[in-house]
Amino acid sequence: MRKPVYLDYASTTPVAPEVAAKMAECLMLEGNFANPASRSHSYGWQAEEAVESARGQVAQLIGADPREIVWTSGATEANNLALKGAAETYRQQHSIGGHIIVSAIEHKAVLDPVAWLENSGFTVTRLMPTSEGLITTESLQAALRDDTFLVSIMQVNNELGCINDIKALCEICKNRSILFHCDAAQSAGKIEIDVKNLSVDLLSLSAHKFYGPKGIGALYVRRAGEVKIAAQVHGGGHERNMRSGTLATHQCVGMGEAAELATKNLSAECERVSQLRDKLWQGIASLPNVKRNGSATQTVSGILNVTFANNEGKGCDGEILLLSLRDLALSSGSACNSASMSPSYVLKAIGLNNAQAQASLRFSVGRYTTHEEVEFAIAHIGDVVTKLLHA
Repeated sequence: MRKPVYLDYASTTPVAPEVAAKMAECLMLEGNFANPASRSHSYGWQAEEAVESARGQVAQLIGADPREIVWTSGATEANNLALKGAAETYRQQHSIGGHIIVSAIEHKAVLDPVAWLENSGFTVTRLMPTSEGLITTESLQAALRDDTFLVSIMQVNNELGCINDIKALCEICKNRSILFHCDAAQSAGKIEIDVKNLSVDLLSLSAHKFYGPKGIGALYVRRAGEVKIAAQVHGGGHERNMRSGTLATHQCVGMGEAAELATKNLSAECERVSQLRDKLWQGIASLPNVKRNGSATQTVSGILNVTFANNEGKGCDGEILLLSLRDLALSSGSACNSASMSPSYVLKAIGLNNAQAQASLRFSVGRYTTHEEVEFAIAHIGDVVTKLLHA
């Protein structure tokens, strides 16, 4: 039985063979298996050395100092640590909750912690995007208040692939001494990131979005006196008292190796993946009632979000379309919302009606996608859409 063509790289990427090999070396007695915090013997020293080497590889991917990288279990924990940690520090210093700004189309890993903080006494403003899914400097500037202390805006939207101008947004906050957090889960390994040039204070990463293992991520915390993050996980004071817990050597090493591969191949891989994404779009763009969602120019290489219904809802039913494309592995949006039948809040925020939002699919190609797979996908989509429209 033929396996479906995998077109859901935005949800997760397979672990690169080079990464899996490095990780395997850290699992058994003959390998580098020890607790990196065990400094009383050589096994622990070697594990610590491997973890610190990986920390340096992750730092290099984003132009950071290795001492600015805090290991987490993934971007969700990194986002929670950044947002809740900054908010707790603010409350300790001011005795009250301040004002937080986020975009309305952030990942749930940002929106849910912010909603929790809102229920805890902080005030929150959610910025609406443009029809292309972008957050403007004008909207951010207009939302600022005297008690604004934290802004969190993602670099690349996980459903649309559109790229925000983080540097310009950061500049506004820098002038007011407001902390800026960026969820870079969908941008790391896909576009060049230089945290110094961007001027971000906090930036979240997830290994499984760039061919590393699941269960490991990192938070960049700028080494500056005004950037103080209160720990959310206690129990040993690991990671410079910001995140306690025994480090999983094999996962840290895996993320480090994935980061190094991404650093080396960034330009060539971006160009190749962009060509595949464009080929896919060109192959289905002429189908009836088809429209591309989000920016067509300010976008990451691998993500293509497409609506298969017009403004009046004429076209394909999204659920039936997704089920009919059984030879393709793809999604209708974020994997975290896949169990919900509600239309995507991201697509609704950029102006799509319920019918259009529910008739939208996210295609995402990646490192191991082939031209033959894209050609197969184009033909399969064309056949299915034609049959559904004439059913």
